Amino acid sequence: MFSLYTAYDVQHELKDFIKRQRKQQKMSVEDLAERSGVPYSTIRKFERTGNISLRQFLMLLEAIGELQPLHELTKERKREPTTIAEVLKNA
Repeated sequence: MFSLYTAYDVQHELKDFIKRQRKQQKMSVEDLAERSGVPYSTIRKFERTGNISLRQFLMLLEAIGELQPLHELTKERKREPTTIAEVLKNA
């Protein structure tokens, strides 16, 4: 499947999502650091650059209550047909 999004684009959207959720929940960076266990300086750097370890990113998601939707991505999903032959086979 063709996509115009790159890993870089998604990385920055995820950074913006975490920051937006933090602010909507009226959490300071200090609050998020205490709640998540991720160092304050790491969160500040992440909100500027989008760079963070996967483990720390998951810890941030957990702290803002958004880990479950990501976990759902790991579940087995029915694969959509990608060719006409597959569509006809499943008809």
